[in-house]
Amino acid sequence: MSSHGDKGEVNGYRRLDLAARAAWLYYEKSKTQDQIAAELGVSRQVVQRLIALAQSERLIRFQLVHPMSECIELAERLMDRFSLQYCDVAMNEFGNIEDIPAVGLHAALYLETVLQQKAPLTIAIGNGKAMREVSRRLQPINRPQHKCVSLMGNLTRDGRASHYDVVTWLSERIGAQCFPLPMPVVTHSIDEREVLQAQPGYRNLKALVGEASLLMMGIGYWGPEASLYMDGFITAAETGQAMECGAIGELLGTAIDANGRVVDADYHPRLTSFALTSPAERPTVIVGSGTNRAAAITAALAAKLANGLITDENTARRILDGV
Repeated sequence: MSSHGDKGEVNGYRRLDLAARAAWLYYEKSKTQDQIAAELGVSRQVVQRLIALAQSERLIRFQLVHPMSECIELAERLMDRFSLQYCDVAMNEFGNIEDIPAVGLHAALYLETVLQQKAPLTIAIGNGKAMREVSRRLQPINRPQHKCVSLMGNLTRDGRASHYDVVTWLSERIGAQCFPLPMPVVTHSIDEREVLQAQPGYRNLKALVGEASLLMMGIGYWGPEASLYMDGFITAAETGQAMECGAIGELLGTAIDANGRVVDADYHPRLTSFALTSPAERPTVIVGSGTNRAAAITAALAAKLANGLITDENTARRILDGV
């Protein structure tokens, strides 16, 4: 006999099914809300609520198939400026400081293309808001032969996890093997970091990162509200000290200056994330949105820490205008 909770869950799934069908009829089949109401046997007001539910639950994904010439031109200019292997620029509204949903969708479409191959592959993934959006935007597929490995940890020094456990979400989305890095982003001491990195599990993850055919990560700007500080991975004092050393951005937890060089931050010897090579030897893509991140993106690309970029129009223009 089903419990009351089970019945509620079934009803919840049934409502999502109806929402998906209503949205499909409305957007794909161009039917009016009155026509949909008649087909589903509900009122027009219910149809409106179902379509709104489909939007809020991200059951609908908008994809513009007509290429925007301005975005293409911006991408080509960025590729020429930084000798990139890949660049994609998403549309966004004028005046937007950032547009992570739009950039996340473009990055998801790029990643879906990569994941279509049947031969086993390994992808290495960073954390953060942009990468979380990518994992949410991916269409579910089944690729048990693929491996997803995290490029950085997800814990604070006191053991608290952040909300950006991207590698787990992404692996679930595509049915891939999941290899998280279960350790603090920054440890209490150098000795603690060395002990953690001496474990067999870490060495296995390092080997997987070494064989990855794609590296994809977000990028942070540096300031009093730097992501590493706001997420509890470093202290206010460590944030300020890195800023005094010239930090303007952060890539996989590593603070960089305006030339893309690693600054002499006090916390760096205790950082557990995997370091990037310069110049990048494999497809290494930054997913970054926000005019406040333009300087950090410019620095990382100029230093050849990455050879791919997925961003938005406003950020692209800021980069090309010299920040």
